[in-house]
Amino acid sequence: MSIQLDKLSSNTVKSSVSGEHVELGSLWKDKTVVMFFLRRFGCQICRWAAAEVSKLEKDLRENGVALIGIGPEETGLQEFKDGGFFKGEIYIDEKKQCYKELGFKRYNAINVLPAALGKKVREIASKASNEGIQGNFSGDLLQSGGMLIVAKGGEKVLLHFIQETPGDLVSLEDITKVLGISASVQAGVKPQCNDDVCTR
Repeated sequence: MSIQLDKLSSNTVKSSVSGEHVELGSLWKDKTVVMFFLRRFGCQICRWAAAEVSKLEKDLRENGVALIGIGPEETGLQEFKDGGFFKGEIYIDEKKQCYKELGFKRYNAINVLPAALGKKVREIASKASNEGIQGNFSGDLLQSGGMLIVAKGGEKVLLHFIQETPGDLVSLEDITKVLGISASVQAGVKPQCNDDVCTR
């Protein structure tokens, strides 16, 4: 799907620090941004993915790129912050307008369970547990997320990624590749699973 950056840029999101509402476009006005849209702050997979993408924060910053996390609601935010899962700025899309316009789908009572119980999800959940990252079921369980990378000044969309299942994530390598930077970090290895056993 194509994104209308002009329309998207006028949506407002709320700063998790100041409580101030800012236009999304102001976040990419002066620098390229990597925006990580979380499904939920309490989601174990989202927490693992947030910690994973945060490994790039130093390299991104040194290349003039901002790392920004956006959640669809405030539920679980404080616990997420206290857990130190994410190193970038965090905003809330209270109306979920950005989520809608970016095509991040909503599950329903019928399709949420197969999506949440898929092999990819179980692999990452196992990895997260091994690293001491836990989750909970508070908040909106039906929202999916993704990632948006926008070049400085809103010149163009470098990456628009929509999750098909909660276990779909953009690799660190793909993020650095679209930005044209090199990173000094090692991606976490997802555990390998067959249907009932996971190993590291």
